[in-house]
Amino acid sequence: MRLRTKYILFVSILHVLTLLLTFYIFKDNRLYFILCEALVIVSVLIAWNLYRQLIQPLKFLMSGIEAIKDQDFNVEFLSTGKHEVDQMIGVYNQMIARLRTERTIQEQQHFFLEKLINTSPTGIIILDFDNNIQQVNPKALQLLQLDENQVVKRKVNELEGDVFNQIASLKTGETKTLKLIGHVTVKLQRSHFIDRGFPRHFVMMEEMTAEIIAAEKNAYGKVIRMMAHEVNNTIGPVNSILQSALSTDTLWQDADTATLREALDVAMSRNYNLNTFMRNFADLVKLPEPRKDKTDLGKLLYNVITLMELPAKDRQIIIEYNQPGMPFFIHADEQLLEQAFVNIIKNAFESIGNNGQVHINLDQINRSLTISDNGHGITDEESALLFTPFFSTKKDGQGIGLTLVREILTGHGLAFSLKGIVGGGATFCINF
Repeated sequence: MRLRTKYILFVSILHVLTLLLTFYIFKDNRLYFILCEALVIVSVLIAWNLYRQLIQPLKFLMSGIEAIKDQDFNVEFLSTGKHEVDQMIGVYNQMIARLRTERTIQEQQHFFLEKLINTSPTGIIILDFDNNIQQVNPKALQLLQLDENQVVKRKVNELEGDVFNQIASLKTGETKTLKLIGHVTVKLQRSHFIDRGFPRHFVMMEEMTAEIIAAEKNAYGKVIRMMAHEVNNTIGPVNSILQSALSTDTLWQDADTATLREALDVAMSRNYNLNTFMRNFADLVKLPEPRKDKTDLGKLLYNVITLMELPAKDRQIIIEYNQPGMPFFIHADEQLLEQAFVNIIKNAFESIGNNGQVHINLDQINRSLTISDNGHGITDEESALLFTPFFSTKKDGQGIGLTLVREILTGHGLAFSLKGIVGGGATFCINF
């Protein structure tokens, strides 16, 4: 039973009993009876007035409770002129103003935090209390090459891929370095904070590709420059001596010296090959910075394919390319990109060997280029070492081709990857 109901019931019973008692006591004295009746009426009026004064704060209180329940912190009450009620209204209005201010600050902080997470150059994966992925920022999705609906609200250990296995095995404060698809290398670090008494874990994915490439280039650049210096200093004088000896006819008049002369010719040829070998490495170190200009990518690809048609014909390889009807303009160094495309297509030829196909697709809507082949494909072991300097799957390979491609595309700030295709073959993808 509500308090107001109890009050009304109590007052009603009290006045009814008073009326009955006055009737029995003063039924013989009409004047006293009328006076008692008048007093009862005045008492009822006073009780009603008190009821209104007492119930008004309760109404205010109930209205305030409903507003708080609905999280509406804009509802405030005006003063009534009654001291007790105005005291309660003042306390309520102060509380509501404080709640409104706190909610505004909280919303601003939440908005700032969301914006900070979404624009962070570091990939962030936030987990809930049950180790489900609650939120993934755009940078992490870009590194993982996944859509948000593929990972959100799923447990880390239920997702496929080496990166999720590493995240699941990470302990708080632990750091691991992992190579993703292609040349991208990330540092994984797990941490947590306390939320409502429970630890909330999150994983940061920091891309270290640029730093690792710079460190690699600095390391192998020093080695290549030292090797080139020593080789050139040795080959130059040796070839000069060999050339002088071969040009002296008196040394080769005897028939028995013919074998020696052939050996010297082979030695000179080998020296020239070694010089070319070192020059290829030196060119990798001396790769210039891109001089970007407005370039029609479709036309550039057409020129590269025209250049590669003859070696493709020799290998009986068909190149399929549908040149887009509209120009596809990008800002790039045309000569460097041409060199990169030539290397990519040559790698596809070498993967195929003979009798195969190379598909080149330029997607203007998604601004991407894919070069696919039906060669022998890429194993998991090879995939982990792709774009590593001096790594090659060919017996006589120098491991320069993909490293040169990596340097050129990274210098242009382009995202790229090389993936094996199920059933054989590989696809090189570049996003502009």
